[in-house]
Amino acid sequence: MDHAQESLAEKLIRVIEASVELLERFKSSINRLNVYPVPDGDTGSNLALTFKSVIDEVRATKSDSQDIESCVAAISKGALMGARGNSGVIFSQIIRGFAEGVKKAAESGDDFLRGAVWGLGIGSELADRAVLKPVEGTILTVARSAARTAASLQVSDPLACVYQIRQSAVEALLDTPRLLPILASANVVDAGGAGFVLFIDAIAKVMDPNYAEAERPWFDLAMAGASELAGAMDQDLQYGDVSELRYEVMFLLEATDAAVEGFREVWAGIGDSIVVVGQNGIWNCHIHTDDVGASIEAGIEAGRPRNIRVTDLSEQVNEEHWVVAAHGSGAPDPLGASDEGATTAVVAVANGEGIGRIFRSMGVNRIVMGGQSMNPSTADIAGAIDELEADEVIILPNNANIIPVAQLASELSFRHVAVLPTSGVIEGFAALMEFDPAASLAENIETMSRSVDRVVAGEVTRAVRSSTWSGGKILEGAYMGIAREGIRSVAPDLAEASKKLLQILIFPGAEIVTIIEGEGSSQAVTRELSEWITATWTGIEIEIHHGGQPLYPYLFGIE
Repeated sequence: MDHAQESLAEKLIRVIEASVELLERFKSSINRLNVYPVPDGDTGSNLALTFKSVIDEVRATKSDSQDIESCVAAISKGALMGARGNSGVIFSQIIRGFAEGVKKAAESGDDFLRGAVWGLGIGSELADRAVLKPVEGTILTVARSAARTAASLQVSDPLACVYQIRQSAVEALLDTPRLLPILASANVVDAGGAGFVLFIDAIAKVMDPNYAEAERPWFDLAMAGASELAGAMDQDLQYGDVSELRYEVMFLLEATDAAVEGFREVWAGIGDSIVVVGQNGIWNCHIHTDDVGASIEAGIEAGRPRNIRVTDLSEQVNEEHWVVAAHGSGAPDPLGASDEGATTAVVAVANGEGIGRIFRSMGVNRIVMGGQSMNPSTADIAGAIDELEADEVIILPNNANIIPVAQLASELSFRHVAVLPTSGVIEGFAALMEFDPAASLAENIETMSRSVDRVVAGEVTRAVRSSTWSGGKILEGAYMGIAREGIRSVAPDLAEASKKLLQILIFPGAEIVTIIEGEGSSQAVTRELSEWITATWTGIEIEIHHGGQPLYPYLFGIE
């Protein structure tokens, strides 16, 4: 495509696509910066998921890429419905405002830079209004600085203007530690602000045909300062700016504007980090609180809450301690459940941070990170076994490729170790439902094996190359639904491949369908699958968890 002939709508879509690419590339680095409002290490992941939801919605609407009206509507809807976490919800307003600014330029006959200037201003204003108690030294500060600089520039040299805006955002980002003491203590800049600078980089990448990667020294600082970050996380409750509240509650709320005003007031009395944004009767609501029940009841009184997500922030903080210490290796998690006094302990392999949290909540004593794309070593698993106190240990490899490695690790240990050959995460969950730390190794293996046999598991992934299966050809990039028997469905669309697989997996008398979202999933597809299951089968309960596993957008379990 000749980018010089692009419409403003097409340029806008390319900015979102470039943002997705940059955030995916740097999300781990942003996670390392994340100490505010809680040091849970998920800001980068949340921003990447938020932008991914936007581009998913744009593609799902199949709107004319020349039509700025439908393009902006899709972007606004995707940002609202797919926003994740505190920074994601705030950024959804920046995205929405930016799109509105480009739309204004298209309607008035101005160029893309003028639309970007207007959009940054609108986005900053929307973001400031969305936060009940704004804090300086955050993404709000960085976005406001960029917007002010943009508004002050004489648009004679568009590229020079873009890079001046970036310089202003960078200067504001580097100033965030002065404004927010916890950042200075951790020797990092604000994570959300770093994500905003990547958004400006995406704009530059679209506008500049000779775009070259800029330096981002704050990411190097975060990696070099892992010990300072861990120390700050140990000390975070000394700072009044850091949230001491335990739970993060998020949901979509169907309510009138008038009802939401009262809802905001109720939430102001029970928590902090409150962000409520919406349009056309749908609101994305985020709060940190100690009272989960009251926060949800407030939503019920105001309207109809749905897609409710509750996260234990203390668990995420504990997990991030381990991630910083392990520094991305397959090292064992020192913060798994204690096995003191237990007869039998469990070591489990997890291929995503969310899955690790679930395993921990189910009593796993040591968690080794790994999976299809990053198999842990024998030493990783053996090291996890050696850290335990129990004489008897069960290993859940949760991947067929890892079973032999787990078996070798079990043979190297001086303890009595058995490998329960779980070939997927769902089977690992099923096994843990029957785990009893007070029972012997033999008793646990017997009951856990029976539980694994009862669950029906499946997963969806993408073909990395063209191939064939019993149903015909598999084109590169197609989605494949896989069960224990092998490939059971193939489709070019994620939702279609998932439905075809579930149609095969869900059996008469099934009571629970568990959906675990991984990288490549989207809130829109998850919602479509949930509504389809409810409409197709009666009496089935649906459980949705965010696992964050790579390569597999969805894991399914039927009980």
